[in-house]
Amino acid sequence: MLWTYKPLPADEVGALARATGSSAVLAELLLRNGLGDPVAAAKFLKPSLAELNDPFLLPNVEAAALRLRGAVESREQVIVLGDYDVDGVSSTALLVSVLRRFGLHPHFVVPRRMEDGYGLSRSAIDRALERGNPDLFIALDCGTNSHDEVAYLISQGIDVLVIDHHRSKEKPLTQGILINPHVYPVAGDEPWRNLCTVGLVFKLAHGLLKLLRADNHPVALAMKLRDYLDLAAMGTVADLVPLTGENRILARYGLRILQSCERPGVRALMDVAGVKTEHAIMPVDISFRLGPRINASGRLADAALSVDLLLSDDDEFCRETARQLDVFNRERQDIERQITEEAEKMIEEKFADWPGIVLFGDNWHPGVVGIVAGRVSRKYNRPCVVLGNEGEMAKGSGRSVNGVNLVEVLGTCSEHLASWGGHPMAVGVSLNKVNLDVFRAGFAAAVRAAAGGDLIEPILTIAAWITLDEIREKIMGELESLQPFGQGNPEPVFGVRGVVLRQRPDIFRQVHFRFNLEDSKGRRLFGVAWKMAHRLPPAGVLLDFAVELAWNHFNDRKLLQLELIDWRVSEPSVPSG
Repeated sequence: MLWTYKPLPADEVGALARATGSSAVLAELLLRNGLGDPVAAAKFLKPSLAELNDPFLLPNVEAAALRLRGAVESREQVIVLGDYDVDGVSSTALLVSVLRRFGLHPHFVVPRRMEDGYGLSRSAIDRALERGNPDLFIALDCGTNSHDEVAYLISQGIDVLVIDHHRSKEKPLTQGILINPHVYPVAGDEPWRNLCTVGLVFKLAHGLLKLLRADNHPVALAMKLRDYLDLAAMGTVADLVPLTGENRILARYGLRILQSCERPGVRALMDVAGVKTEHAIMPVDISFRLGPRINASGRLADAALSVDLLLSDDDEFCRETARQLDVFNRERQDIERQITEEAEKMIEEKFADWPGIVLFGDNWHPGVVGIVAGRVSRKYNRPCVVLGNEGEMAKGSGRSVNGVNLVEVLGTCSEHLASWGGHPMAVGVSLNKVNLDVFRAGFAAAVRAAAGGDLIEPILTIAAWITLDEIREKIMGELESLQPFGQGNPEPVFGVRGVVLRQRPDIFRQVHFRFNLEDSKGRRLFGVAWKMAHRLPPAGVLLDFAVELAWNHFNDRKLLQLELIDWRVSEPSVPSG
């Protein structure tokens, strides 16, 4: 890895530390996040639910809330169609749950990946309308570009509401009501512009409550929107949107709601996933434990099962469904492991020097390739599109690396794609298999142009240089004030110079190793390096460590732990940072 560190002016760091009453380390981290103003820094460190903006500032939310109020007053028939990932599932569960509180009985449908494809497809619509035409059709986490499908629904006499956060590749919908801050940007919308769909649904629910509370509706007066923050947090964290602005507020408070775990389905999911509520719930618990199990049903079966789980009050059903999702997840892991091995071999043999990589396998499951794309893009530090086989089509997902916007990249080489869409870091694509070679070449060229050259060596950004003596509970408390970490608010990597291992690291499970260090006073610090047993640092040599800091909960004890990201032999003389 290429280590980079950009020193900040010492006077600015010192001034912010004094103004916020924080350490110089925390002040440096705040400045790197663009929070040099003491007032903005204080708000970031202590976000409040009261800082959520008026939902009606977001274009079309008021029109959508008025339409929902009409549906509630007239007891209309409503169908909700949500995408099959965590954002779509949590969005569907949140909206259906709120509408049920107001006496509606919305029917919900989740597209089946293998049968319906992605989003608001005609086959998914036809399945949704099997019970008859509703008064209102609501599409969640899809539909921004579905002009023909929305026109079809409206031709059937059905009102349409689309809530989505995907970038638009063409003109906005001309029919129905569309809530999408990327399609309708307005001045001052930075706090909510990057909300994912569940965040937008939360805003819509807030708008509906405002209208009904003004009407003195008894249910609206009694409802507490904070009870739905657990769902908002799951979709927000899992969808990799920037955890800044309102996303930060929703995620931070939603994680606290998850801690109390009142929803039976979430409780059951936590049990099978090994998430312990006696410890602080962190974004990684969603990203690596809860989220994959919610996603597993949509990847291998029917994501409606996950929605049923989040909506159910039946403890036995929740326990059984959570176990079923856990089985799906293990099956998904096995498939993913096999595809990843094949993908890495393909890269080593054919595409080792390509700046952007497109992979396809005849036997690869389209529902799992997105996870594989994430793995190989991180390992090789290059944007990767991984495609599975679906008849004449190749379908799959792409994942990017910092500094390369996949939406912009695909916008320059999309002429051979049948469909595509997504976010700067993650996209979905489909194309006819005969176009694979020409798309592969175009994608590589577009990535090279976007990156300004080839992306071979990954860059490791050091947020601050610290000493072993500074690694104490105080710095851990300050790091907790920066939580939750994620996109737009990355977990800081600290550099520590001139450390010495007194003994050889201890390898465990054949792929990881443990180590310990002593600070200047002889206090022992413990650390772990995940999947780095192939690269052990030497003992008795001056080394520089790049580490993240975490609490390790073990046997009812809470221990400070260093997590090694990279190491290098110390240079003979290094200017102080």
